[in-house]
Order: sequence, then structure tokens, then C-alpha cells
Amino acid sequence: MNPMKKIKIEKIVLNIGCGKDKNPEHAAKVLEKITNRKAAVTKTHKRTTFGVSKNKPIGAMVTVRSHCNELLKKLLDAVENKLKASNFDSFGNFAFGIPEYIMIHGISYDPNIEMFGLDVCITLERPGYHIKKRRLSGKIGKSHLITKKEAIEWVKSNFDVEITNA
Repeated sequence: MNPMKKIKIEKIVLNIGCGKDKNPEHAAKVLEKITNRKAAVTKTHKRTTFGVSKNKPIGAMVTVRSHCNELLKKLLDAVENKLKASNFDSFGNFAFGIPEYIMIHGISYDPNIEMFGLDVCITLERPGYHIKKRRLSGKIGKSHLITKKEAIEWVKSNFDVEITNA
């Protein structure tokens, strides 16, 4: 296999949306427990975002760029290694939700923190993919893009995940 065609994880983004009812600081603590990294509290940009005024905390997120395979295995175990084909986009990235953070192996319930669910978004890339981020030549060849089918096969083979069409 061509080494430039090898697929890897660029980043994993975990996100918890709190709205106005829950504490975003608690959501950040949950994300820090899961990833062992500092989580950022997200704020609203527009007025009337979920009934919360501008520049108020509304959730928490963290981006993980190293040791992604171990983290992804742990997160996929929380959803019993099952994903839908509709979780994948046409560029090979995929996302899924975890209903409650206590479903993640190794994370225990904390009575001081509310119960949160979280969104997991995974971005895949190939070597040389950073070219797309360049300002002048931000294009990569179509043969270098990751298709939905390639991403599904990669997840199946590397993480032993069952993909359903439903």
C-alpha cells in the first residue's frame, strides 16, 4: 500500500452543550476527566442562542490531537462498538453521541456534577493533508481525499466496529 494513502486520526473533538439550565464549568470538568486535557468553556455569539444572551457560557469542548487511538477505543466502547453509516460524512469524517458520560469505561459518577451527554467528532486525514490548510494552494487532489467508504472500512478494520445502515 502507498504510504501516502494511509489514513490516521487528525483530531477528536468532544463537545458538551449545556444550554442555560446546566453549569458549563461542570461540563468542562467531565471533559477533563475523560481526556486529561484542559477543556474550554464555549460562549454564545448571538443574542437569543437557546434563550441565553450574548457572550454567556453555554457549553464546553476539548480537542485531542495525540493518543487519539486509545481515546477513540474508549469512546467507541461506550456505544458498544456500533455506528451507523449515516454518522460518516462524504469527506470521511464521522461523529456520534454518548448519552451519559458514565457509559465511558473508567469514568465514575460524581454526585457534585450533573449528568451530561457528549458529542464526539473525529477528523481523519492522510499524510500531506495539511496542504489543504495553506492559504495559496489550499487544494489537494481528489484521489487524496478520504471517501465515506474508505473511512467506514478503516474504522471497521482498526477498531472492530459494526456499521449498520439504519
